[in-house]
Formats: sequence, structure tokens, C-alpha cells
Amino acid sequence: MNYKILPVVVLFALGFMGFHAWNEKEVEGEVAMTVKVEEAKPLEAEETFEMKMEERYADLDVQEYTAPSKESFQKALKGFWKMKEEGILKKDILTIVDFSLSSTARRLWVIDMSKNKILLQTVVSHGRNSGNEFAQKFSNTINSNMSSLGFYKTGETYSGKHGFSLRLDGLEKGYNDLARERAIVMHGADYAAESLAQKQGRLGRSLGCPAIPQNIKKELIDLIKDETCLFIYYPNSEYLKGSQFLS
Repeated sequence: MNYKILPVVVLFALGFMGFHAWNEKEVEGEVAMTVKVEEAKPLEAEETFEMKMEERYADLDVQEYTAPSKESFQKALKGFWKMKEEGILKKDILTIVDFSLSSTARRLWVIDMSKNKILLQTVVSHGRNSGNEFAQKFSNTINSNMSSLGFYKTGETYSGKHGFSLRLDGLEKGYNDLARERAIVMHGADYAAESLAQKQGRLGRSLGCPAIPQNIKKELIDLIKDETCLFIYYPNSEYLKGSQFLS
């Protein structure tokens, strides 16, 4: 009698173990699937972020102006949003300077981000040691007479040797954080006139400041003063990888 019962017990035990192992695999599979979904979330967020930037660029109201390049706009937008999140900015104004363009081009844009609309576009000078027609070299060093890349917060206005001017605070260590010490400001200059660029094939150059035409300096500076975002762009791989606002 006992010998007849034993095979039944063994079979039952094996069946239970098999069910238990199968159940563990199911549970493990569910855990793995859960982990996989969790890992996908950052990618989905990044895709959503990219889509938002694409939409912003596509919907940009250029009015009578021309749009900045998609590359410079999207880099500027990414930093602008990060600065907003960190509470650095007081107004939804974004200024883009694209130093990959010729100094004869209108390579400065002022954009009202609350309306996604370009308010102003003009020429802007680069530093004399950054290049001639094109800016190609950049520095954060005092007395380098070069332009500095990156994100700035606009400061207060003042009246100096160039008249009505705007102080700038560089926010990126190693790239532009010595802007105050270098006296890098936005100011008007006779050498930053489009008529001069047409005659000599380039604008005049500054000591590192983003100099603008005299006839629009008051309007432009009043638009962007008091803690708005200024982004000076150039496709420099070292900067693009090292920027705290683009990482």
C-alpha cells in the first residue's frame, strides 16, 4: 500500500515544483518588463523635449525678419528653458547671437518667448582677435580682445564711454564668467554699422563686446535689459559638450 502511494506523492511534488518555477519565471518576466518601461522613460522625455523644440522653431513668428538657424535656436531654447527652471530670468526675452555667420549678416535676434515672435534683428560685432569677417576664436581671458561663447544674464544699464550700455553676467565657468571683470558689455558703436560692412566687407570689431548699431542701441537694450537670456552661439565642439546649460 505504501509503495503505491509513493509515486503519486513524487509526481505531485514534481508538479508543484514545476508550477513554482514557472510562476517565478512569470514574476521575473514582469519585473524585467517593469524595469524596461522605467528605462524607456528618459528616452521618451527626451523625444518629447525634442518635439517641443521642433514645434517652437516651426511656429516661430518671424514677421519681416529672417529666422535664426534651427541649430542655434534649439541650443538657445534649451538653455533658456533651463535658466527659467532655475529662476535666473525675470522676463521671457531671448537674445541669440550666431557667430557662425559673417559679420555682414544680421546675426542677432531678440525673441519674445511668451509670443514666440521675433522683435528685432540686427548686425553685431565680434572681438578683434576672434577673426576678421568671421569670428573663429573665443576666449574668457582678460585682455584677450576676443568674444566669449555661452549663456549670459543681462544686467543693468549705465552710461559710459560708449553712451547708453548694458552690463552682462556670464553664467558659464571657464567660457564667459569673467565678463564683468573684462568689461564685456553691449553697447553701440559707429563701426557696427551695416553701411560700413557693405563698404569694407565686414563690420568693425570690438575689444570683445557684442557691439551693435548706434541707431538701434536704445531700443534693443531696453528690450533685453534686467535679467533676460543672451546666448552667443558658435559650433565649437568643446563648448557644446562642456556647457552646463546644454548638457
